Amino acid sequence: MAEKPAALPALLLVLTITTGLIDAVSVLGLGRVFTANMTGNIVFLGFALAGVPGYSARRSLAALAAFLVAAVIGGRLGTRLDASRRRWLLTVAFIESGVLFAAALAASGYDRETLAPVARLYTLIVLTAVAMGIRNATARRLAVPDLTTTVLTLTLTGLGADSRLAGGNNPRWARRVASVGAMLGGAAVGAMLVLSVGLVWPLALIGAITLLATLAYVVLGNPGEGS
Repeated sequence: MAEKPAALPALLLVLTITTGLIDAVSVLGLGRVFTANMTGNIVFLGFALAGVPGYSARRSLAALAAFLVAAVIGGRLGTRLDASRRRWLLTVAFIESGVLFAAALAASGYDRETLAPVARLYTLIVLTAVAMGIRNATARRLAVPDLTTTVLTLTLTGLGADSRLAGGNNPRWARRVASVGAMLGGAAVGAMLVLSVGLVWPLALIGAITLLATLAYVVLGNPGEGS
């Protein structure tokens, strides 16, 4: 049976929501560092190197290093398992959700106000960056237009540059708007959760959504060939 056309974009939209949640966790709970959006993280690193108060080069570099290592892992998984999309995406989902559940456990006893204990802070940075590095490598290989799950710059550019005002025909405008809305909604909900209940539950929620959404896609979307 052929894959339902909307199944994969729907999965990626759900994962985009969780990226908004991760951004809230990392920026609000881990000391102004991005562990999903490396563009923002590089900017924060620049601020830190310039001596701007509140930014840390160590935190940004830890996130960047973990993300890059995980991207290599994600790329290797895609190369080895791409023949069976079902096996590939399930493997990625189990790894990513497992890492996020581990982060939820590590967040127990962590104080986001004082960023202490420091060992747990860096554990959380590394674990969330690893999860997002693997996700980015997977999304890149899937190459679904306007659904990278973590960045929106090109999506927003497409909304403007391909609009009728610019002489275009608005291709995939609904998907682009949905992607922006998903990230926005995830960030808003994530911020409320972080400020009200801390980091444990948001991280556990992200892991659960990632796993359940992928399982639903595999069962209902009939992805790829093989098993």
